[in-house]
Amino acid sequence: MWGSRRLSSSGGHFLGVVGSGCRVGRAERPRLASWAVYSDSQLIWTLQNKPWIFSEHRTVCFKSCRMTFSSLNRIKSYWPPLTRPYSAAHTTVDSSEVKTFLALAHKWWDEEGVYAPLHSMNDLRVPFIRDNLLKTMANHHPGKPLSGMKILDVGCGGGLLTEPLGRLGASVFGIDPVDENIKTAQHHKAFDPVLDKRIEYKVCSLEEIAEETEDTFDAVIASEVVEHVADLETFIQCCCRVLKHGGSLFITTINKTQLSYVLGIVFSEQIAGIVPKGTHTWEKFISPEKLESILESNGLLVQTVAGMIYNPFSGHWHWSENTSLNYAAHAVKSMAADHLGPADFVSKEETEAPQAEASTISQVHEELKE
Repeated sequence: MWGSRRLSSSGGHFLGVVGSGCRVGRAERPRLASWAVYSDSQLIWTLQNKPWIFSEHRTVCFKSCRMTFSSLNRIKSYWPPLTRPYSAAHTTVDSSEVKTFLALAHKWWDEEGVYAPLHSMNDLRVPFIRDNLLKTMANHHPGKPLSGMKILDVGCGGGLLTEPLGRLGASVFGIDPVDENIKTAQHHKAFDPVLDKRIEYKVCSLEEIAEETEDTFDAVIASEVVEHVADLETFIQCCCRVLKHGGSLFITTINKTQLSYVLGIVFSEQIAGIVPKGTHTWEKFISPEKLESILESNGLLVQTVAGMIYNPFSGHWHWSENTSLNYAAHAVKSMAADHLGPADFVSKEETEAPQAEASTISQVHEELKE
């Protein structure tokens, strides 16, 4: 419906740790006598968690190339999804970004000003969020379709997206590290008594919320935010932590391409002045593929990725299959996201055919013992 596409999942990692001096087919037989006394369970654990052990004797030789690619490629040498333990010490807030948005805090509700593209983006992102959330609901009120939903709007700014979601019936909690942004948001919502009851704002970072609560929100929104954070992986970890199982994460951001540099920074900031200079840093842009990899390694399954195109002359956005500039992503927290470890990261193929996998492991064991 959105002209969206599903990115291919990053299936498996290739286990290719080969020591120096390895010559396929003619290398000297490696001294791997210690492998002969390994049990099957020890071997599986080692293959999954210590792939570097293959370089212990500085050379590795497998007799069968067919066995190498058909067997080892199926053995997932995944690291745990959280490559480092979650900690609020890993801040996601970039102080330089805070200064940039502090200077613009009074301009959020100027629909003809620097935030005009964000006002216009609501024409796409609000229906995108609404329609995907409705897929998870059995029943809904026609006038308030998101009634009963608890949503966290991260980096809410002046409330440009928070308020439309509140009008759809959701209880929305907007957070932002810039105090002046929250003051602007609170002042604006006060004009609508209904929104005043449905929306709550707080000056804080995402990691502070993650410290206080867990499995709380039906949806987390990070619209035009991830390209401004200091630590993206910690940010995604925190999003996953506060989401309920089966909850949705919505992200809109900018792809990291040459085109996004030319149009998103050179043209938009330096030539046309669509956004203030210094608003974006190209190095912080992220491709849909890289974002999906981070999301899925944290137990968030990507459902949809759709490109968005902005026309600076008309001031309107439209959906596109092209994601080389802006794009929107929707991911869902898996039921086992909080309990993932090295042994839990197995492919669907391995789950459906455990006997075949055991046979494969046995073949590898035999090759190593020989």
